[in-house]
Amino acid sequence: MARYIFITGGVVSSLGKGLMAASLAALLQARGYTVRIRKFDPYLNVDPGTMSPYQHGEVYVTDDGAETDLDLGHYERFTGVPSRQSDNITSGRIYQQIIAKERRGDFLGATVQVIPHVTDAIKAFALTDTDCLDFVLCEIGGTVGDIESLPFIEAIRQLRNDIGAENACFVHVTLVPFIAAAGELKTKPTQHSVRELTSLGIQPQVLVCRCEHPLPESERAKIALFCNVRTEAVIPALDAKSIYAVPLQYHAEGLDREVLRAFGIEANTSPNLSRWDDIMDRLNNPEGEVTIGVVGKYVGLQDAYKSLHEALVHGGIANRVKVNVKWLDAELFEGEGAEPQLLEPMHGILVPGGFGERGSEGKISSVAFARERGVPFFGICLGMQMACIEGARNVAGIAKASTTEFGPTDEPVVGLISEWMSAEGLQKREAGGDLGGTMRLGAFPAKLGANSVVGSIYEATDISERHRHRYEVNVHYKDPLEKGGLVFSGMSPDGELPEIVERPDHPWFIGVQFHPELKSKPFDPHPLFASFIAAALKQSRLV
Repeated sequence: MARYIFITGGVVSSLGKGLMAASLAALLQARGYTVRIRKFDPYLNVDPGTMSPYQHGEVYVTDDGAETDLDLGHYERFTGVPSRQSDNITSGRIYQQIIAKERRGDFLGATVQVIPHVTDAIKAFALTDTDCLDFVLCEIGGTVGDIESLPFIEAIRQLRNDIGAENACFVHVTLVPFIAAAGELKTKPTQHSVRELTSLGIQPQVLVCRCEHPLPESERAKIALFCNVRTEAVIPALDAKSIYAVPLQYHAEGLDREVLRAFGIEANTSPNLSRWDDIMDRLNNPEGEVTIGVVGKYVGLQDAYKSLHEALVHGGIANRVKVNVKWLDAELFEGEGAEPQLLEPMHGILVPGGFGERGSEGKISSVAFARERGVPFFGICLGMQMACIEGARNVAGIAKASTTEFGPTDEPVVGLISEWMSAEGLQKREAGGDLGGTMRLGAFPAKLGANSVVGSIYEATDISERHRHRYEVNVHYKDPLEKGGLVFSGMSPDGELPEIVERPDHPWFIGVQFHPELKSKPFDPHPLFASFIAAALKQSRLV
């Protein structure tokens, strides 16, 4: 039977529970254990698919087409274990399932209540699909004391009794703030947070204390005394220069040792951390640097492009160079006040995915700049579509080229995808359908053209990548675009949906309909990002 590690947070949000969970899982992996991480989100949305990036950050998409919390990206990047639909649940989905059962009469006339029906559904989610695993890590979203998280706290309290105390460990992440005026670290918020958690029936065995200054032994002992844990189980968590240093920092503080001890397992051998040592060596000792301009719509919140930023870092790791990312609002390159000079210092230009018309003309201008100046260009999802519209307008002579996403157009170079083939068969969508769950989501195969640039990058002719979009480049414009030098080098297996375009006569110009950043890892950088950064490095030496 799998052992369960339940991770809760207190005092304030954004303490890094997801990063801690991912790091702990990586440390357990380094000791030879098999792991899986799950996220319980208390909000009432069914999934984050329709939530604003400014509210929630990016939406992370799994191979099986689930739109999930961005923490699942951390889980996958740190462990290499592909996330699945069964790894993320929200209050909204749980209530949706329970109400559907009630309407069908599945409860046989019983009164449907939070206990036992909601808590039972949460427990069932935690226990599903965990065969052959050594550890399952379950992160509870939100902060202890939040009304919406109470059913989840109660569920994991019950689950400890169901599976046996020897198979469960509670890790609580708290804040130890530094009061500058007093010159002191304050432990009282942690004490109150643990007291709140204990009042709900859960006694944490390990405390992870986020702090900006080193935590003295005296303060660790004080926290241990008042929170009823061993002093060694009070783990300081200071800010790190890179998120990829966090597993090494937690190991140095004894996190993995203390968690194993909570299960009665003695950590007699050291984990194999050579993978993380190599990553940090490459990050700390770069042999060059490049500057990448990301021209996007949501640049005010970097979490909106979390996986993208990390994939660029991975490309730097692959090439042993430092990657400086400049976040540029696409509207800076529109209209009379356009500032194209902001792109001149860039060694590479990337236009990411997004939705809506705002900033689209600025993205098209950025594509034109990269094409005309010979600057490496990478277009992802909407970025590829903007590259096709730019090529149609400025090279192929289709002046009115546009996308139906922005309204009716005489030249729909990009249009709403109404049907496609998936593993479940033919999928159909209508323009007036619900936004949630109506996109082409998850992993789909593509075939790469012979002698194509992308074929040499992937070193393959058949690939599988993750999608999240409603609109596609119109294959009927393939001939005029290719006559203008924009080659359709990747297509769906049936030849109907363009997946990749490239300009072979350009130093590096590639657009992809999918999101390669979702599959990139620090120890296994995505080949497109590794190649893009290599091209940017070459560009930096020409400037």
